[in-house]
Amino acid sequence: MDSTVSSISHYGAPKPRCQMVSLSSSISLVIVVGMSGEAVTTSATLLGEALPVELMNTLTVTGDAIHDALADDDEAAAWLRAVADRIAAEAGVAPGSAGEALRPAAGPLRELRDALRRLAAEATADPRPPVTAPELTRPEAIATLNALAQTRPELVWPDGGQPARLHRTTGPAGLAVALIAHQGVELFTGPARESLRPCLAPNCLLFFAKDHGRREWCSPACGNRARVARHYRRHRPGRPS
Repeated sequence: MDSTVSSISHYGAPKPRCQMVSLSSSISLVIVVGMSGEAVTTSATLLGEALPVELMNTLTVTGDAIHDALADDDEAAAWLRAVADRIAAEAGVAPGSAGEALRPAAGPLRELRDALRRLAAEATADPRPPVTAPELTRPEAIATLNALAQTRPELVWPDGGQPARLHRTTGPAGLAVALIAHQGVELFTGPARESLRPCLAPNCLLFFAKDHGRREWCSPACGNRARVARHYRRHRPGRPS
C-alpha cells in the first residue's frame, strides 16, 4: 500500500513529502519529493527522525536477509539525495544547492552508521543482536564518530545581507558525513538520547525517538506486527492454558 507523509523537521524546516511504494512483501521504495519538487527514490526507510537515526535505519529485513540501502555508491547517493534538503538546511546552503556535500560516500556512511548503531544499542540497552560490525567495540565506535564529525560553523555576512551560519568540513569524508556525525555527537550528549528507542517488533532493525508516552514502535505497521505476534503466542496450538 502506498502512503504519503508530510511534516516538520527536527530543525524547523519543512520535511520533503515521502511516499512508500511496496514492490513486494519484503521490498519497498521510498519516493521523496524535496523542496525543489524533484522526486528521489531510495530503498531506505525514512521516518522523519533526526538524520543520525535515519542513517541508522538504512538497514532493514527483507524476507530472510538484511537489506542495506547503502550497499554501493549509487544507493548511498540516492539516500543522500533523499535527505539533501535537510542536509542543506543544516549546512547553511539553499535547498538543492548542497553540491559537493552529497558526493557518493558509501564507505564512510556505512562506517558512521555502524558506529551510531553500536552507540545507540549501548544507550538504549537494545537486546537485538548487531547486524553489522558485531565486533565493533564501544571505544572504537566513539573514536569513529569523533573522527568523522570534523565540521565547523563559520559566519557568513554579505554586504547588505543577513548574517548566516555555514558549515565546512575539515575531514576527508565529505560534508554530509561530517554533519551527520556532528549531529550524532549531539544526539548522544543531549536530551534526545533519553527518547531514543529500538523498535522491538518482529524483524525490525530500526530506531526511533519516542516523542509521546504511548509510542512503542517505529511505525503503526510494526505495532500491528507486534500485536499479531503477541496474539499468536498467546493462542498458538499446544500452548499450556
